[in-house]
Amino acid sequence: MRWIRRRAGTLLGIGLVLGLGWTGAVTTSMPSWFDPDEACALRFGGADSANIEVHTGWFPPQATCDFGNGNVQDFISPTRSAVLSVAGVLILAILIVGLILTVQRLVGEPGPQRTADEVDLGKRRMSQLTFGALDMAVVVAVLTAANAFAIVLGGLPGGILFAVTAMVGLSALSVVLDRHMGPLPSTALDSRRRGTVAGLSVFGVIFAATAVSGQLPFFRLWSVPLAAITYAVVAAVQWSRLPHHGRDHQTAPPSLG
Repeated sequence: MRWIRRRAGTLLGIGLVLGLGWTGAVTTSMPSWFDPDEACALRFGGADSANIEVHTGWFPPQATCDFGNGNVQDFISPTRSAVLSVAGVLILAILIVGLILTVQRLVGEPGPQRTADEVDLGKRRMSQLTFGALDMAVVVAVLTAANAFAIVLGGLPGGILFAVTAMVGLSALSVVLDRHMGPLPSTALDSRRRGTVAGLSVFGVIFAATAVSGQLPFFRLWSVPLAAITYAVVAAVQWSRLPHHGRDHQTAPPSLG
């Protein structure tokens, strides 16, 4: 159980990836979102698409084509619907367990403290504010490109899952950056908390700016430099909260005796 708890983030990430795959599988099983009436007409013998009513549902995944006069056809077969439903329940269970364990990790044992002995804190701080921000920009650029595909292929559920995946991914990246370049002295719990705050802050600023600009749900390329700047600002604030003895370690002259 301890091993599973330590891999909570990995479990949550696997659940989110599977969830995105599930939304894509459901969407591709349904009539085309662009022209569902025409999709039904082509599937069932070229009927007049103007007289077709299409009804869809996500759970259980289902889609029917109503041709009138009681002629209703299942676009998604009952077998396929059952398989997707079972898969959806299993993926949801993985997501819930992963989320619970991840939250527990944020309030768990701090672990051993890493000291600032023989570490140039000024150089370490500058590395996080520059290379860390650059890494964040690269990841956000990838997320910006993937954002449109997730929404188109996965619909509204896919878009929501992508947003959660982006928040988790940015937080995970921020935790890794903090462990390698973040403030010292520090514990593993400190890094997890600071990284989570930084990742959620970056996503929150991007989301808010996109909403204010009226361009939701699709992120724009200008979010890339915005993410880098936001991360650098958050990291700088976190460094400013470094305990006084840590800063003294950085600036104190070497002992002569």
